Amino acid sequence: MIPSFEILIDQLINGLTIGGIYALIALGYTLVYGILFMINFAHGEIYMFGSFAGFFVLVQLTRSGFAQQHVYLSILAAFVGAILVSSTLGVLLERIAYRPLRKAPRLAALISAIGASIFLQNVMMLIVKARMQVYPDIFPEDWIEIGSVSISTFQIFIILGSVLMMAGLYFFIKRTKTGKAMRAVAEDKDTAALMGINVDRIIVTTFAVGSALAAVAGVMVGMYYTQINHMMGFIPGIKAFTAAVLGGIGNVVGAMVGGYALGLFEAYGVFILPAQYKDVIAFSLLVLILIFRPRGILGEVVSERA
Repeated sequence: MIPSFEILIDQLINGLTIGGIYALIALGYTLVYGILFMINFAHGEIYMFGSFAGFFVLVQLTRSGFAQQHVYLSILAAFVGAILVSSTLGVLLERIAYRPLRKAPRLAALISAIGASIFLQNVMMLIVKARMQVYPDIFPEDWIEIGSVSISTFQIFIILGSVLMMAGLYFFIKRTKTGKAMRAVAEDKDTAALMGINVDRIIVTTFAVGSALAAVAGVMVGMYYTQINHMMGFIPGIKAFTAAVLGGIGNVVGAMVGGYALGLFEAYGVFILPAQYKDVIAFSLLVLILIFRPRGILGEVVSERA
């Protein structure tokens, strides 16, 4: 049975919405890989901590009555709080778990990342007593009718917000002095240091920026799906890694393309497999990409000294 035009458009909007989330998280993977050539498997937990930070901010503002009177300021405060928490956590993670292993074999850093992921999951589990948390419902959600197609204002917010964040990151990397330093460090750390670039500071900045993007994604997901828990970072983290590999690990534009492509694959995959098998689609895609095009759609970015 061929789906109707309205259903196809609905799935397109759904795919772009979740794809924007995947892309924001995937950028953290690709930024760290581009500089350190390691996969930060604790990145999903940084996303999870950002979601919880936004939740705690909104809960406090709702209890005080501020959120009911100043909805958009409260949402902005949730994003700022999440960014501060996740960026700080990302910097601490780099300093404690990764920097001492920078000259060690790559396997050591990978094991450290997996250990950090499990540790952060359990920390949040102890904080929230392993209970599901429900985001305060303060976002004024409306529906826009375009012909026979209905689009949620929150879906538009997520799509436009993710695009603007990614465009800002691209401008930051390509046009700012710090962004140029990041590209120099990614190309050759020793030469960059000889040119006067503080390599450690650039690496810390990379972790902070990637964590901030994950925090934004975490708050968006919390407000969109309303329910969060301490395990929420695992599957999206793996899927975002899939998106980064799909687009080309280390390639910023590739992470964006991979995120949206994965979201659309999942959205339209329901026409082939039941919705509960959407994770199968993502991980099957990862296996196929690794077998047939390991450099991804736009190509992996690797320095000459990698």
